[in-house]
Amino acid sequence: MDDVASVKIENANLRKIQNKLLQWDVSDNPLAPLTSLQKDVIYSLSLPPDEEASVEIEAGEETEGVAGEVLSDSLREIESGSESIDTFRKFLSWCDRVNDEILDEEDEHHRRFLGRLEDKRADCDDLLRQIEGTLQSLKQLEGEFQFVSTNTSSLHTASEKLIEDQERLSGLDQEIRRRLQYFTQLETIGQKLQNPTLSVMGDNFSDILNRLDESLEYLESHKNFRDYPQYSSKCKQCVARVVQMMRVHVINVLSAATEQVLAPKKMPEGAKPREQTSDTAFALFYGKFQASAPKVKRVTSLIDQRRSRCAEYETLLQDLHEFYLSQRRVVMYPGVGAALQDLTATHRGDHCALVRAACAFLVHVCQDEHRLFLHFFPSHTREMNGFLDSLSLQLYDTLRPFVGQIAHLETLAELCSILRTEMLDEHVHHSPESLAPFGRVINQLLYDVQERLVVRARHYIQSDILNYKPSAGDLAYPGKLEMMESIALSLQETPPFLQRADSRASMFSMTSQEVESISMAENQMRSRTGNSPADLHGMWYPTVRRTLVCLSRLYRCVDRPVFQNLSQEALTYCIQSVSAAAALIQQRKTNLDGELFEIKHLLILREQIAPFRVDFIVKKTSLDFSKMKSAAYGLIQKRGQLFALGSNNALLEFLLEGTPQVKEQLLDSRKDVDRQLKSVCEIFIMDATRLLVGNIISFTDLMFQLVQQSPEVKLPEMAPSKVAEIVQEAQKNIKLKLSGLQRAMQLYLANKDTEFILFRPIRNNIIGAFVKLEQFLTTAGRFSKEDLAIAACPSADQISVLLSASVLAEASGPSRKSTLSSMENEKIQEEILKTPQEKAPTTPQEEAPAIEL
Repeated sequence: MDDVASVKIENANLRKIQNKLLQWDVSDNPLAPLTSLQKDVIYSLSLPPDEEASVEIEAGEETEGVAGEVLSDSLREIESGSESIDTFRKFLSWCDRVNDEILDEEDEHHRRFLGRLEDKRADCDDLLRQIEGTLQSLKQLEGEFQFVSTNTSSLHTASEKLIEDQERLSGLDQEIRRRLQYFTQLETIGQKLQNPTLSVMGDNFSDILNRLDESLEYLESHKNFRDYPQYSSKCKQCVARVVQMMRVHVINVLSAATEQVLAPKKMPEGAKPREQTSDTAFALFYGKFQASAPKVKRVTSLIDQRRSRCAEYETLLQDLHEFYLSQRRVVMYPGVGAALQDLTATHRGDHCALVRAACAFLVHVCQDEHRLFLHFFPSHTREMNGFLDSLSLQLYDTLRPFVGQIAHLETLAELCSILRTEMLDEHVHHSPESLAPFGRVINQLLYDVQERLVVRARHYIQSDILNYKPSAGDLAYPGKLEMMESIALSLQETPPFLQRADSRASMFSMTSQEVESISMAENQMRSRTGNSPADLHGMWYPTVRRTLVCLSRLYRCVDRPVFQNLSQEALTYCIQSVSAAAALIQQRKTNLDGELFEIKHLLILREQIAPFRVDFIVKKTSLDFSKMKSAAYGLIQKRGQLFALGSNNALLEFLLEGTPQVKEQLLDSRKDVDRQLKSVCEIFIMDATRLLVGNIISFTDLMFQLVQQSPEVKLPEMAPSKVAEIVQEAQKNIKLKLSGLQRAMQLYLANKDTEFILFRPIRNNIIGAFVKLEQFLTTAGRFSKEDLAIAACPSADQISVLLSASVLAEASGPSRKSTLSSMENEKIQEEILKTPQEKAPTTPQEEAPAIEL
């Protein structure tokens, strides 16, 4: 650190010197200003040599001028006659003299320049001597500076060393004092803890705990000290004393609160005690404890801050938790049990209200207990969860016997909705910390209710659907439809002010509302009712209505696999029940009535199960023992090879070949409905066709058979008059019975599109029967033109016109609203129009193609 400081000081001094050197000759306010003469001298010294040469050249020019003048003077002397040249020798001497003068004059500037150079040289020598003297002075100053700097550095080093020693000794003194404090303050703390006036709620108690924690932490980190066992024992004694003081304080406060809650307040003599309701009782339970919470919360906060440092604090906090919860059990268990019994007595017979009220009560109890616990302790604990579990089990013990007594599906379904939606989703989901134990108990109760619901649903399916015995009114078709239609027509004829807006709604059952709620949830805005009496829910066959009611109850209450199994069972039994009812109607009325009844209810069933967003597919596993019989026969036949060594061992072959195979079969209820619907539609089409042109079909089949047996024999059945009678009878049936058929379809199906889809193959079959008869008459070769005229077999166009006229006459009646979507009608049409030859035969194990909705 000292080296770094000295380097910083030297760098600062160098920066100061550099700044001063930069300010030595700045233009503005320099440190060494120059005079004008000094500036001129410096300027002349700074001139380059070329300028001096130019000066010398000018001087030479002046010399030449002077030489000219001198020469002129020599000539002037001769001209003036002052000197005469008589002889050649004088002339030569004069010329030599003049020449010498000229040469002297020419060298004059060189001599002058030489003199100037000599002067400059002398000046430079003088300057060098001055520089040498200056350098010697600088060296002397440098030596003196080094001497002073060395002495100063030595002084600084010695001073810094002294300061370091002083700081080290001071730090050592402070460290010794600090370490001794952990030992010396134990005596002080012990004396303060022995003071009987010391209170846990005092301001200095927290300071005592902090100092004790410091000593304890220091001792635990320096176990190698010689006196560690002695002082560690003192520290633990102080901790035990502190723990005991806090324990006694908290227990006293909680015990006092419990006594205030349980001990009745003394009343004056003659005063009548007021009746205490459950609300006032629970207000007392929480009010007394909450008033004592600040006295405990301060202490428990101090304990919670130190629980990770010392095991004694952790144990103390757990003991306080247990004591607090034991006091709360003493207070709450009888109160909660009594409140639940009061609710049971209040809502006797109304299980849904009882469950809702009891669960809401316990939700408030759990939340209040959680908040009260946090008033006493800083954080939630597992012990608190156990306490809330025990409180919630009282609710379970109270409600569980009622669940086993409930037999109504509606009640069980509503209980599932209350437990799942109102309790788990709305309460437990939003307050998981305080209601987690309550949620576990509610989940268990929900499982019990679902189990009971499944049991009752299976019993309901067996008793009210599979084993349903229809009454005479249930099978009164089409009489009840005609009666309801007449009632509807009479209501339409009633004046508007006498009509009731909800007259139709009063005839609807709850099934539509349940299924429609599911449909609305799926955003499928589809019509559920039509304008026909057959579309009124009250007119549905009871097993269909009960099946849909049962499925609607189960859909939102049980898990998907359970719902799939129950729906498969319910729909299978419902189809069987509808088929049995249709057979009874056929016995009482006609085949067409039974078939239309079954078609209508299968359509209703398929339409109403569409909103359920679940696969009605169930995997059924079975064992196939068909190979075991053949393997047993093989074993008997190969009795001689039972103990053969090799691959021909009969016993080994029996074990390999006779093992039963596991087969998995997928059962789809939707496809079962579609398959049954398609089968009934085909039967209805064939029966309707035989009703209208059955004699033609029978005659044509018989004639083809007879012709194949005896081609050349002319049979009496082929007489033209006989054929004419058959044709006339068929036309008469069309005119008389077609309207009745369409009337029955309108009454049962109440849907133009469905009626058209069903009537189209009937129309094609009728036309096909006449076309087949016409082909037989024209291609058999046994009928002449006169015979054909007598037979009067109409063409396909004539039959088409006849059928169209009948259809138009029937269509002139009142229109009806469609109850099926266009997509459904197209699918039904595609399935019905398939001929039996186009479809491969299916076994019960195979899956028929589904009619998609």
